[in-house]
Amino acid sequence: MESLVLDTRAYAAQAEESTLAALLRCCVREVAGPRGLVWTAGPYVLLRVAGTLLRARTTGGAALRFTGRPERLEDGVWQTLTSDELVRLAEADLSVSDLTGADLTGADRGNAEFAGQVRASREALEAILRARATATPPGDPWLASEQALVHGHPFHPSPKARGGRDWLGYAPEAHARFPLRLLGVELSSLVEEGAAGALDLLGEAPPGYALLPAHPWQLDLLGSALDARMIDLGPGPSVVPTSSVRTVYAPDAGVCLKFSLDVRITNCVRKNAWYELAGAVELNRRLTPIFERLGCAWLPEPGYRSAALGTRLLEGLGVIVRASPWSVVAPGVTPVLAGALAAGRVDAQDPVAWWRAYVTAVVPPVLDLYFRYGVVLEPHLQNVLVGLGPDGLPAQAVFRDLEGTKLVTGRHDLTGVPEQVARALSYDAERGWARVSYCLLVNHLTEIAAAVAGADDTLLARLWTAAREVVDGCAERLGRPLPLSALLAGAPLPAKANLSVRWARAADRAAGYVPIENPLTSARVGTPWSSRWPS
Repeated sequence: MESLVLDTRAYAAQAEESTLAALLRCCVREVAGPRGLVWTAGPYVLLRVAGTLLRARTTGGAALRFTGRPERLEDGVWQTLTSDELVRLAEADLSVSDLTGADLTGADRGNAEFAGQVRASREALEAILRARATATPPGDPWLASEQALVHGHPFHPSPKARGGRDWLGYAPEAHARFPLRLLGVELSSLVEEGAAGALDLLGEAPPGYALLPAHPWQLDLLGSALDARMIDLGPGPSVVPTSSVRTVYAPDAGVCLKFSLDVRITNCVRKNAWYELAGAVELNRRLTPIFERLGCAWLPEPGYRSAALGTRLLEGLGVIVRASPWSVVAPGVTPVLAGALAAGRVDAQDPVAWWRAYVTAVVPPVLDLYFRYGVVLEPHLQNVLVGLGPDGLPAQAVFRDLEGTKLVTGRHDLTGVPEQVARALSYDAERGWARVSYCLLVNHLTEIAAAVAGADDTLLARLWTAAREVVDGCAERLGRPLPLSALLAGAPLPAKANLSVRWARAADRAAGYVPIENPLTSARVGTPWSSRWPS
């Protein structure tokens, strides 16, 4: 019994430490930084939130990896800071000063949900840690990496907050594995685009019906909304949830399946809107020849299947078929989720050589797609798999998830594509570049660099020098386009404002950016607080 109590306290302490660190990063970047209220003093970063001075030891440049417990100054004495205290300070600052860019006024600046979301995220993380301690991880190294994102987004105020109940049985971080539910849909009510035949490997439907696999959690959420033109065929084969929670790997079919989940996970309710279902097939058709010309690995999404029984069921039961990474990596190469590398410590015999191989695998395809083909990838840590060769060096990158992939307006002929589908597929060039540079440099490379460098700031500077050389080579090959020239000249980087969009209770697509210093040119390898956009 005493051991159980100690374990419970340990999980609670880890969850508190992680929750505090994530919210503190958000406060540095989005609350104190834009006001010029962040400073360095020796090994500490200091910031002022709601008039209170806070400090924490940091490493990793813009990744803001904290060592030791953050503290607050009270009556001239440094006291240990708690996540509840920081929530109250952040609420006080956010309630009186609009940092969201959402034109909020008066009472609209308050958010009665915020503290509860942070608390729910902390409690969810504690439950994940407890469940994970006794669960068996997958033997597949790729799936093990998918289930390694225990602490979630490092710059989100509630990275593990999840709507709905009974979520733990479907949580990848808890090494969940569960059977699908199989439905039969009358053929007259079936809707399918592209190539979704892999779904038929999961079971068999009776004559007159088509097989439609469903996520059991989503079925519980839909409840009585199910239609009489469907039949329940019972449990199907077991699947393994990947990092996004709603996308699973189905070994029996050798593919990934992206389901709808009518629950909020971080900023979004994770549902396949009808125009996203159609858009995935449209993008797959357009991107296939582009990726072939680039010789770049990606995970195609060749088709989807659903039931044409009203919008709620069309979207709620829509399932997108996605290729498995094992089907696209070169022989002898092991796919690993980039987020798993960032969440750990990269131990390389030659860290600069490892990093250069990594940047060379990831960066050029993303820049080629944007500048040569007008395609906006979202190469953040959950959308990129890195293939490691037998020597442990990064050998190739694998890109995935067409939901965030967009086409630059004016670069593609969308004649004949339904208006709402075309609108959802498109970004203007400025918005597209902001998304690419945020995902690639801020969300992705700063975190990987911190995982490689650890507490060695000298090594971190060497890593960014090597990254600059790779980006400069891309710029030369692409004809020195203005956005890359500005990047290499030191233009601030856009960091997504997750705290602000959560405070505003806005959709994720409404999220803005705050500028942070550019580690490709900064001698301080990416100071973590906000810079200023050039005037």
